Amino acid sequence: MSKTGVHRRPTLAQRLRGVSGEVVQFAIVGLIGIAVNFGVSNAVLHITHWPAVRSSVVGTLVAIVVNYVGYRYWVYRDSDAASRRREITLFLVFSGIGLLIENGTLWFTTYTLGMTSTLAYNGAKVAGTGIATLFRFFSYRTWVFKTIPELPEPATVVEQAERILAGERVEYTTS
Repeated sequence: MSKTGVHRRPTLAQRLRGVSGEVVQFAIVGLIGIAVNFGVSNAVLHITHWPAVRSSVVGTLVAIVVNYVGYRYWVYRDSDAASRRREITLFLVFSGIGLLIENGTLWFTTYTLGMTSTLAYNGAKVAGTGIATLFRFFSYRTWVFKTIPELPEPATVVEQAERILAGERVEYTTS
């Protein structure tokens, strides 16, 4: 807050500094989720011999659960948890869209391009996961895990007096 009592928007550099820590945490949770996703998907594919996309969907679903726990309790722990039902609903909707992006890429590679090797399977999962991750990051931070707005610190008596002398409106708070 400036001396005139007007809230100024953070500069681009300040916003990028704030996002960089979030990006690192998001990436760590995401890497754990990717390891779970690929581990479970490949295990299901090679143990059960289910079709590629079905095996991948199982891995993606398990990773979604792991990621929710990481995002909710670490990356976005300071977000508004007042409406947990809304948060979970939106998380599942955007995760479902991410699942379709990721597994749609695998489906296209497998059934349209006819590439069925383990290398093609994992390559398609990497491409689909990358695209879906970008989508998830922006949708989670924009709509799912909204941060609690910071309340301005109450003005000191001196600041309130300066505002009165400058002819500004002063809001009084009780502490």
